Amino acid sequence: MTVNQLSVFIENKSGTLSKVLDLFKEAHIQMIAANIADTIDYGIFRIICSEPSRAYKVMKEAGVAVTMSDVFAIELDNQPGKAADAISIFAHENIEITYLYSFLLDGKGILIFRTDNFDRACEIIELNNLKVITEDDLLNLAK
Repeated sequence: MTVNQLSVFIENKSGTLSKVLDLFKEAHIQMIAANIADTIDYGIFRIICSEPSRAYKVMKEAGVAVTMSDVFAIELDNQPGKAADAISIFAHENIEITYLYSFLLDGKGILIFRTDNFDRACEIIELNNLKVITEDDLLNLAK
């Protein structure tokens, strides 16, 4: 019901983002989606990619500060308001969205998010027949 996401901690200085991107390039790992949240001193580079376990290993071996976590990925019709509809379901159930990013892939809206209540979010997704996207689904859509 979830996909693996890498979170890479990078300093806010020239060359650090390039180093991470070069590691992906050299390992021939495809990034599917990415987002950077920054603070004054560092950024959190969140990445959904084609081979998260191998990417994690590559980053660790290169001395990059990286974690891997499970996040939800749901598919939405590419229509205005569909993201609002989906997120309101969680709000109605008092489930906080701790962060979210979205992108379009093959004409479908994809929401990537994390909640404060994993188990309840799983129940809500099933009860509301939200379409869960797997890593394989993302790879197939990205081709």
